[in-house]
Amino acid sequence: MVPTVMPQSCMTQHTLPKETIEPRTAEETMLGRSGSVPAPGPSSHPSRRSSSRDEFDGPHQFLKRPSPDTIAAQERDLPHVPTNLLVQEQDDVLSKVNDRLSQCAFDFVAKYQFPIPLEKDKRPVQVPSDREWTEWVHLLKRLATKRRIPARVLYNGQIKQLVTILENSLEMRHAAKHLSRPIKDDRNVLQLISAGLQVAKILKDAACMQYMDSLYLHTERVIQARKANPGYLG
Repeated sequence: MVPTVMPQSCMTQHTLPKETIEPRTAEETMLGRSGSVPAPGPSSHPSRRSSSRDEFDGPHQFLKRPSPDTIAAQERDLPHVPTNLLVQEQDDVLSKVNDRLSQCAFDFVAKYQFPIPLEKDKRPVQVPSDREWTEWVHLLKRLATKRRIPARVLYNGQIKQLVTILENSLEMRHAAKHLSRPIKDDRNVLQLISAGLQVAKILKDAACMQYMDSLYLHTERVIQARKANPGYLG
């Protein structure tokens, strides 16, 4: 008696337990036809990550907690950081850096005739102050990422460093415009001037670099004099 051969689809549906039916990849199907079993590995069962899960829900580790002495040392009151500049002096310094950088960006874009997209809600650029420093940074970053700025026009061809250097200067615009901000310590003010100097350097603007360097030295002298004589006005 010849046994009745059921269609493969019926065999799969009725002879296998329901819970064992899983989607098969093309590779698994081909291997199944040849009678071999695929070796276990990361490519055999691609992981499917739920939208509510991330890499921290998978295998992970925790570092050994610091000793109680280390934690106690970290949680002491923070040391005093010198703040000798008055709020008005800080605002004046940061505004000077901001305005000079806007001039630097304006000159750079004009010198190499880089395009400035026209926007309906903004006037065409005629002077540096027609755009905020954040807007100049955005323009230069877009020009760089769209490869409109050739490396040869930058200091040492540092096209990859341009975006990072520009972003480091953005805090200065925030500091200059937000009057409710906490007063900055002396090192932070000098750091912001230095960030502006690095922008001038990578854009190869010698005049702007000289301005930033002079402003840095003057601000540093005021800070040192204020330390020696709190009543010093600069």
